[in-house]
Amino acid sequence: MSLTRRGLLLSLSGLLAGCAASGPNHAANYAARPAEQFPLPAMPLERIKPELRRREVAYETRYEAGTVVIDTPARRLYYVLGDGRAMRYGIGVGREGYALAGSAYIGRKAEWPSWTPTANMIRRDPERNLRYAGGVPGGLHNPLGARAVYLYRNGHDTMFRIHGTNQPQTIGQAVSSGCIRMLNHDVIDLYERAEVGGRVIVLQA
Repeated sequence: MSLTRRGLLLSLSGLLAGCAASGPNHAANYAARPAEQFPLPAMPLERIKPELRRREVAYETRYEAGTVVIDTPARRLYYVLGDGRAMRYGIGVGREGYALAGSAYIGRKAEWPSWTPTANMIRRDPERNLRYAGGVPGGLHNPLGARAVYLYRNGHDTMFRIHGTNQPQTIGQAVSSGCIRMLNHDVIDLYERAEVGGRVIVLQA
């Protein structure tokens, strides 16, 4: 009887170990990326709240695989994988009044994009943005970070983007000028998954 109980305990231990091993490897997800055009250092995990780290999750939705769903109130972005699963990312969102809602699609994508503040951004905050009116080249100090995904409607640029950030502390907050910001490591992962023409759904409260 004791051998049976011992065998059961060993089996349960092995099962639990297998479950733990199948979780995301956060250290690998946020490791240095030296092959990038502008090499990215590793992201210290203590700077990313566990609930904001990239991971695959259960996600029941009516949207088809390949759809990007942005849950603005929850500060989460989901890339729908299908079969009740999605890749979940923590995001930073726009301040109240500066947000896109509803359906859009990916009009184009760019690696290490340049950035130019819009006329509205310059008008709202000229002291901060007027000096960048000529544009900022891509790089580690560019506000759009490592990748940008440009959202379109009816063939026109909405001026909203999903992009990386050089301010990782803003992930999980509402601080941007309306765009969706992600950790550079995460936006690279999304960029590799999402395709031009793919649907984007932006949920607001």
